[in-house]
Amino acid sequence: MERIDPGPGQESVWDYPRPPRIEPSVDRIRVEFAGREVARSDRALRVLETSHPPVFYVPLADIAADSLQLTPTNSFCEFKGRASYYTLRVGGEESIDAGWTYLDPSPGYQDLKGAVAFYPGRVDACYVGDEQVKPQSGDFYGGWITSTVVGPFKGEPGTLGW
Repeated sequence: MERIDPGPGQESVWDYPRPPRIEPSVDRIRVEFAGREVARSDRALRVLETSHPPVFYVPLADIAADSLQLTPTNSFCEFKGRASYYTLRVGGEESIDAGWTYLDPSPGYQDLKGAVAFYPGRVDACYVGDEQVKPQSGDFYGGWITSTVVGPFKGEPGTLGW
């Protein structure tokens, strides 16, 4: 697959760094699940990594109280450290492992402590500003694809060996 050249107002994920960079989001971030807004933040962080759409981390204080429950699931990122996962519960509905956090992030990624990233494909909708995002392909990556970012993106068919 060939890199897509960004147009005006767009970013290419191939210009993102490796190891990943954390930066404040300039946009309001929202997450909806079970007919309810479960997260809204003007203080979200976005993580940028080569070949991946941005991942947005929302401070726990900006997430509906009592909607998250830690699960036994975990994974490991060579940069950020061990990730712990949350099930999202609203009313009688739940989404298992809908989000993740770094309880004890690796050096250089401490700003992620106390923030949760949501998989757009495991909730009803995620928004960057007023734009509803498209989930990153695959069941492992949690990138948020908007009109302002171009790929190709890791996770799409044929990208396993990247």
